[in-house]
Amino acid sequence: MSTTDSSLLRPKLLGRATVNAVVAISVLYTLLPVLWLVLASAKTRDALFSSDLLSLSDFSFVQNLQDLFAMDGGLYGRWYVNSLLYAVVGAAVGALVSVACGYAFDKYRFRHKEKLFGLVLAAVMVPQTVLALPLYLMASEAGLVNTFWAVFIPVLFNPFGVYLGRIFAQGYVPDEVLEAARVDGAGELTTYARVALRMLGPGLITVFLFQLTAIWNNFFLPMVMLSDQDLYPVSLGLYQWNSAASVSPEYYPVVIMGSLLAVLPLILAFVLLQRFWRSGLTAGAVK
Repeated sequence: MSTTDSSLLRPKLLGRATVNAVVAISVLYTLLPVLWLVLASAKTRDALFSSDLLSLSDFSFVQNLQDLFAMDGGLYGRWYVNSLLYAVVGAAVGALVSVACGYAFDKYRFRHKEKLFGLVLAAVMVPQTVLALPLYLMASEAGLVNTFWAVFIPVLFNPFGVYLGRIFAQGYVPDEVLEAARVDGAGELTTYARVALRMLGPGLITVFLFQLTAIWNNFFLPMVMLSDQDLYPVSLGLYQWNSAASVSPEYYPVVIMGSLLAVLPLILAFVLLQRFWRSGLTAGAVK
């Protein structure tokens, strides 16, 4: 190999090594907290405050799991069911609403369409915490505060999901197919439900996963809306237990175990739906 060839290869190797190093650091940064959570969930309360976290002694995974579902009369199980209802049902309905709105923005012409879509894009940049107080006042006027609906209804409408719905409609649903369906006598709802929605499947799954993650991790809105512990989601319930742990240390192991179980639905959803999610993220990338 000549000197010129080696000098050309050196920057490439350095660039590849740099990229690999950045990827390795990112992976460690992501996985180390999860690894700590797995190890800590199997330890007794005394082992959590010692340096024996990596040892095989003081193994108490099953006991911590039993204590978790027995604490405070089994509140954690109720919180878990609440989170599943808020997140899974809310994400499913919200994804359908978002994709339908995005489809309408892309395929139909109506007055001030682009201005309205600009408002949708502007709403994407508004933090959800800013909307919590107005939503509370509206829920209070409607008599919905401290009810299931006070948390469930606001999560059904996601501006970012509408934006993604329009992008997916552009990439997956050709106008020619819709025209052919209309020529065959199909109405607009039939065309959307039987033709367009099937093509939008990968996009629907992608929006669902984004919605699921956002709703499952939602904390501030339930904290503002709810005072009844039986309606808490997992995130708010664990926060309450963690606050009580400073006075009652027996809450520490159950909070850690509860945090570990709280991660599982998101991991399971991404593993089971990753094929659709990956194809959805490439919408419009290849013509």
